[in-house]
Amino acid sequence: MKIAHIITRLIIGGAQENTILNCEDLINDYGDDVLLIVGPTTGPEGTLMDRSMQTIPTVILPHLIRNISPYYDVAAYWEIKRVLRKFRPDVVHTHSAKAGIIGRIAAWNLGIRVVIHSIHGAPFYPFQNYVVREFYKYCERWAARHCHAMISVADAMTDLMVTGKIAPKEQFVTVYSGMEVKPFIESEQYRNSVRKQFGFAENHLVIGKIARLFHLKGHEFIIASARSIIERIPEVRFFFVGNGILTEYYRREIHRLGLEDYFIFAGLIPPEQIPAMISAMDIVVHTSLREGLARVLPQALLSGKPVISYDIDGAKEVVLNGKTGFLIPPQSVTELADAVIRLAENPILRKEMGDTGRQLFAQQFDHHYMTRQIRQIYLKWYDR
Repeated sequence: MKIAHIITRLIIGGAQENTILNCEDLINDYGDDVLLIVGPTTGPEGTLMDRSMQTIPTVILPHLIRNISPYYDVAAYWEIKRVLRKFRPDVVHTHSAKAGIIGRIAAWNLGIRVVIHSIHGAPFYPFQNYVVREFYKYCERWAARHCHAMISVADAMTDLMVTGKIAPKEQFVTVYSGMEVKPFIESEQYRNSVRKQFGFAENHLVIGKIARLFHLKGHEFIIASARSIIERIPEVRFFFVGNGILTEYYRREIHRLGLEDYFIFAGLIPPEQIPAMISAMDIVVHTSLREGLARVLPQALLSGKPVISYDIDGAKEVVLNGKTGFLIPPQSVTELADAVIRLAENPILRKEMGDTGRQLFAQQFDHHYMTRQIRQIYLKWYDR
């Protein structure tokens, strides 16, 4: 098949890693002719562009940017149409809000046989300005009429879109976001060296968070809970893996609270080193306020680590409360501290939860399994 994927930018992130793995699998496992269409990628989040350029035929469109811009958006529409008209794909598969809206309209207007959109995270969410939220809903409803099916990375994404009256439930199918599972399953071999690298002592209990240091990612809730955790578990250390525009703000806040000795910032880490980073952790926390289904949750469980997450979007599909970790209310601080302390004081429970998660999700999050499901969706609509 000839398949064009369209995504706004290739920063280091879950949607981007998902898209690249999907493209590579289509090429390597099925011999498909794949083209990846992407906008410019810059910023402190890091880039996956180098990998894409090495493994996937990739076209960079200068006007396909993340922020809303009438001039750039119209220009991007015509750029996408021009590339698609030349490539003549059987399938167009879009990702992310901007590329998803413009790409679907362009593909539909060209009469592409199959148009699919993946929802990695809805562009509208509860902690958003009402006017902005309704505008995004309107755009998504309009774009939904210009594709054949939408792939949700979690059932919760489907529920959110259906509740928001974006499209009927029959238009959605859930395919969990795939990844390389083996490096996580085998990650424990790196534990001692990574802990030594970042100055963790043998008795330190490491609470890790992997996310861009950005708005809605929730690092501030961990910082707010830290003092009460430290009072009960003085050997605790907090390990932030990632970079972003709020890095210096969080550093200043930690300094203001006098907690510098308890926080370690790893900075920007390449995706292939994430299994090693998780190996150094004892508990993984996820305090984001908006996420489709954060990849770090299955990644932690595949690494045998228990997880604590705010109960948002698709988290409950992986964080089985009391079984693989704890689900707590969004924005909570006291509940976060209590959950961390409970796991910190119970190493047997930590191991049981991590082992259970690894057993449950090893196949479900394998990227080859994801691509097989996605390709079956392509064929279903192609054969109609």
